[in-house]
Amino acid sequence: MKNVTDSFVFLGHWPSAESFGVNTDILATNLINLSVVIGVLIFFGKGVLSDLLDNRKQRILNTIRNSEELRERAIERLEQARARLRKVETEANQFRVNGYSEIEREKMNLINSTYKTLEQLENYKNQTIHFEQQRAINQVRQRVFQQALQGALGTLNSCLNNELHLRTINANIGMFGAMNEITD
Repeated sequence: MKNVTDSFVFLGHWPSAESFGVNTDILATNLINLSVVIGVLIFFGKGVLSDLLDNRKQRILNTIRNSEELRERAIERLEQARARLRKVETEANQFRVNGYSEIEREKMNLINSTYKTLEQLENYKNQTIHFEQQRAINQVRQRVFQQALQGALGTLNSCLNNELHLRTINANIGMFGAMNEITD
């Protein structure tokens, strides 16, 4: 036992044991305390930090995957929109070409119908002129005939007797009736 007590007594003679107490050197104590705290944090916090970094890495990878999927969907939509645009442009060009040809066709139809209408009007005009000429000629004939008839009747009345006068009148009435049938 003496050895055990000697070892405790011997502790009192250690030079570092004599300075065991409050260390007033702030820089030395802070450095030691800081290194102990960092060591404890690294030892115990390595798992937590690793889990946090792994979670962050997974979130970043998921975000990248999602953005890639969104990008691919956007590219698909863009291609679909371009295809629809090409289709609409093609249809618009067809409508434009068809519209131009339809306009030209309608223009030609209108010109042709106008020419036909003008031809018909010209024919109607010519028929009307011919009809009016015939009517005027017939009126002139009737007047000339009436005047000639009146002149002949006047001459006959002064030269003829009653019996001859009646026969002449009957003959003239017959000729006049025949002329009216011809003009009608």
